[in-house]
Amino acid sequence: MTESASEPRSSKSSSSKPRLGYIGLGNMGAPMATRLLDWPGGLVVCDARPEALEPFTTAGAGAASTPAEVAARASIISVTVLYDAQVRDVVDGPHGILTTAQPGTVVAIHSTISDTTAVELARICEARGVLLIDAPISGGAGGATQGRLAVMIGGSEEAFEAVREPFGSWAGLVVHAGDVGAGTRMKLARNLLHFVSFTATTEAARLAEAAGLNLRTLGKVVRHTDAITGGAGAIMLRDTTAPVSEDDPWFSILQHVRNLGEKDLALAIDLGDRLNLELPLAHLALSGLGVGLGVDNGDGDGDGEPSPASTTREHA
Repeated sequence: MTESASEPRSSKSSSSKPRLGYIGLGNMGAPMATRLLDWPGGLVVCDARPEALEPFTTAGAGAASTPAEVAARASIISVTVLYDAQVRDVVDGPHGILTTAQPGTVVAIHSTISDTTAVELARICEARGVLLIDAPISGGAGGATQGRLAVMIGGSEEAFEAVREPFGSWAGLVVHAGDVGAGTRMKLARNLLHFVSFTATTEAARLAEAAGLNLRTLGKVVRHTDAITGGAGAIMLRDTTAPVSEDDPWFSILQHVRNLGEKDLALAIDLGDRLNLELPLAHLALSGLGVGLGVDNGDGDGDGEPSPASTTREHA
């Protein structure tokens, strides 16, 4: 079922829910929008590829040929395109959202763009009475299909409250990161960890391969244990990165993590040395772990005593 382009927009349906719009039905957008097909207020979709619209119109969604047409018929609009330039065109281009959007419309940018682009577009939208939020997502296409994504929202409290319920259709975690731009900054920090971890994974794989180990078996072990421990996120429970005072309950915990980490990193480096393998990330981790955890007082350990790892290195 396709709604006509001339149909006036109603921000409310008979169920008093806002009509939603979705622009960009690619690998992420399509599964996210699919989970909105049952939204009581209705759904309007838009994509440059006509074939991408067909599954949605068959399921009862309306189709729009331009972002402007979406904005004429929906009051909460999600945008999932690739680049900053595409986002700018969708929002403020000749056939963009702002050509028809009514005051109070909320535009959510799910694309990972520059935070400065989000702030700039939000100012342009604000002049028209439109609320733009940056709402990048994490969890991949699998998370989108399962409705388990995390969405990090930068914008006003008003806009956050407006989108929290509909976004819960495709997200398992909806967080308010702060003002416009904060959502993108949080996504960039999250992805920094993601891809630095991937780089570290390749270094660990080279060590395992040089040691004659089965890489797929190692991968099974990593996935199994990360599912138990939480992986790198398991230590992200403090409110600050400042050094930890010795009377802080976190001190003994993070000191224990540091001591274990330094010991194991030193042993891995020793193995690499014996296999004539360079492990630059391991060396960086060894030198920066204590400082990063906030339990390094400049003496090799958080408590004035040499750490086990230091002793291991000295006698390796």
